[in-house]
Amino acid sequence: MDILNYWKAVLNQDAEKMKPYFHQDAFINWHNTNEHFSVDEFIRANCEYPGQWDGAVERIEKINDLLISVTHVFTRDRSQSFHVTSFIRLKNEQIMSIDEYWGDDGSAPQWRLDLHLGTPIKP
Repeated sequence: MDILNYWKAVLNQDAEKMKPYFHQDAFINWHNTNEHFSVDEFIRANCEYPGQWDGAVERIEKINDLLISVTHVFTRDRSQSFHVTSFIRLKNEQIMSIDEYWGDDGSAPQWRLDLHLGTPIKP
């Protein structure tokens, strides 16, 4: 499976290009919001999001039939920014399941800044 082209279809909210990546019995879990989706529900949620996405895959790991991707996802107007970690289980090069974890990007909390802990990853 070509994970970079999959993410390109997701970020472009292109339902026709997304659908072939999935096995008909696949499911998707968004753990942060306690949501379980069928393929059609997931594609609809992604493609009907009110706004346009952009982003870049930052890391890919493969362990047997498991692909793990870390992707920086943001709205094109840059009003929202997230990092998403996706655990993608494959069968015959199609997605059988995705367990996804979304995190809002932002500054460190004030209490850690006050303690002068850590340094920025990116200046």
